[in-house]
Amino acid sequence: MKWNMGWMHDILEYFSKDSIFRKYHQENLTFAMLYAFHENFILPLSHDEVVHGKRSMLDKMPGDFWQKFSNLRLLYAYMFGQPGKKLLFMGGEIGQWWEWNNNESIHWHLLQYIPHHKLQDFVHDLNHLYKNEPALWEKDFDHTGFEWIDFSDNMASIVSFIRKAKNPEDFMVMVYNFTPVPRNEYRIGVPRHSFYKEMLNSDSELYGGSNTGNAGGVWAEKIPCHGKPYSIKLILPPLGALYFKPE
Repeated sequence: MKWNMGWMHDILEYFSKDSIFRKYHQENLTFAMLYAFHENFILPLSHDEVVHGKRSMLDKMPGDFWQKFSNLRLLYAYMFGQPGKKLLFMGGEIGQWWEWNNNESIHWHLLQYIPHHKLQDFVHDLNHLYKNEPALWEKDFDHTGFEWIDFSDNMASIVSFIRKAKNPEDFMVMVYNFTPVPRNEYRIGVPRHSFYKEMLNSDSELYGGSNTGNAGGVWAEKIPCHGKPYSIKLILPPLGALYFKPE
């Protein structure tokens, strides 16, 4: 296993940008996929990134209070969707405001505040979904386990891709909106006709979001898109990540 330092630097550089400028830095999201399968990579958000003036994960995020939490949930959802094993340093799961200090405990007292408690709930649910869905980890080191749907919509700062398990019928569709602008009737291509259940929405009110989404899922239509024979029309939440699975 090898730490993917390139991915870490690229992704944190991207998330440091105000959303209005992200359209000029789309390559920071996508470049790591050019070499992702050359070695067995770990995607680290590690101790080194939350010390020595680099700020905590939450404090790195741009925007107002609400956007900081939304951006952090979006970052974690993107990390868990990408190929590679995951490493999240302690305190990141509750949105610690201050840097890691080896002379102190984790700032567990923050969990008395709703935004921090809901962030912890999000990481909890994200971990359980990851554990239970082989498409998210079974082919981490095999290029056949990943397929872009669209990475070219830099003007809207949206990317979408498919993760696949060893069973070719077992796959998940991920869509990410890296701006605070909701997108209505956003169409992406999918490989088969099915009902696509919304397995995760980082903008759910359960996690402190605005609850913008797709009412549990959408049916695919026989409308070709992105080189796929079918497509789904989505409502993309602001600074939000969506995971779908065909039923």
